[in-house]
Amino acid sequence: MPANEHKHIACGDVVHGCTWTESAPTEEELLRKVAAHAEEAHNVKVVTPELAAAVKAAIKST
Repeated sequence: MPANEHKHIACGDVVHGCTWTESAPTEEELLRKVAAHAEEAHNVKVVTPELAAAVKAAIKST
């Protein structure tokens, strides 16, 4: 991955109607931010395998 490439996610790609977006230099850092957002905004306490797969599929390189 080039030094200036980031990982990006739009929550609306996973949760219809959510406008939150975020980026980070690594997928691991982005997933930490996603987990915090999911708990705060969507009251997600446990990430199911299906949700984890949907989140990973929604991550794009920018």
